[in-house]
Amino acid sequence: MDLFEYQGKQFFAEYGMPVSPGKIAFTTDEAVSAAEELGTPVMVKAQVHTGGRGKAGGVKFAADIDAVREHASKILGLDIKGHVVGRVWIEKASDIQEEYYASFTLDRSAKKHLGMLSKEGGVEIEAVAETNPEAIAKIWVDPVDGLSREACEEWVSQAHLPEEAVQGTIEILMKLYVAYTEGDADLVEINPLILTPQGNVHVLDAKVTLDGNSQFRHEDYAQYDQTQTRDERETAAHAKGLQYVGLDGSVGVIANGAGLAMSTVDVINQVGGQPANFLDIGGGANADVMAGALEVINNDPNVKAIFINIFGGITRGEEVANGIIEAMKRVDISSPIVIRLDGTNADEGRAILEPNLSDKLLMEDTMLDAAKKAVELVS
Repeated sequence: MDLFEYQGKQFFAEYGMPVSPGKIAFTTDEAVSAAEELGTPVMVKAQVHTGGRGKAGGVKFAADIDAVREHASKILGLDIKGHVVGRVWIEKASDIQEEYYASFTLDRSAKKHLGMLSKEGGVEIEAVAETNPEAIAKIWVDPVDGLSREACEEWVSQAHLPEEAVQGTIEILMKLYVAYTEGDADLVEINPLILTPQGNVHVLDAKVTLDGNSQFRHEDYAQYDQTQTRDERETAAHAKGLQYVGLDGSVGVIANGAGLAMSTVDVINQVGGQPANFLDIGGGANADVMAGALEVINNDPNVKAIFINIFGGITRGEEVANGIIEAMKRVDISSPIVIRLDGTNADEGRAILEPNLSDKLLMEDTMLDAAKKAVELVS
């Protein structure tokens, strides 16, 4: 789950990191009221789940209330990379002496947490990595051992920060690691982490991605799930408990397992088609699950054919077949369906499907052949 900037700052504040006071606003009048309460000057910042806000005109300095009104009215409703701004964060403006970068994420290849720190903050870290990789100090942390203060001090020394910023940075990084691990985050990023003229180190921006599967440990994370950016298809799929990502193609995809779903998307591209979605129904392929999946895909006007790709493991082939047939009775399908069924009891499943095959329900033996057929039906 991606958090808005203001949510990320609230998340960091819970772990003791210094952030600027601010208030969220959904209207221009609310933005003005927030600025009056905070006191000018303030920053007016668009809240969207994408980068490039500044370049798009979504981050503005307001020296007085009139400027707040002007900027808020222009930013609310602004389209930033396909994300329409529906809320702005009004934050007390900060004096900045220097800008740094800090983050933690998982390095899967090393099976360790990766921390990155750079004195070149305020710009995209990818650009720094490309033009001046030596400016990024990295640390790999064993999840069992955790981040010791000694290791953190050595890490900060490698970043060559000015002496006045060292202790404050160490304190924030130790807290950032705790937030990352205890908060079940996939990514925590501060860019920029600033040094003020008074010598204080301070969080000025926050990017946080939380592991959605950890909600059972964090009841308050439900609030973040409600503010996720989803299109109509994704919203409908989420309501049915389906793992769905909308794409721009015309071949609908239903598969059991994320790996198989990704492979299905790939093979559709391989044979010259374009997938309309990624949809993982997980380990269950009963009638209720299949009907929900078909309903979501059927409501996408761009879908011209549906590819159901099932490899039975725990789920048996005859259960899948019966689920598909029953689901088709419940949902008025407007596009032809191509099925590939393999794995446990696949022969039994195919035997159940066989009498029901038609120009609207087709079956192929292999994933490649099924993908070719689905793409053929679209063209």
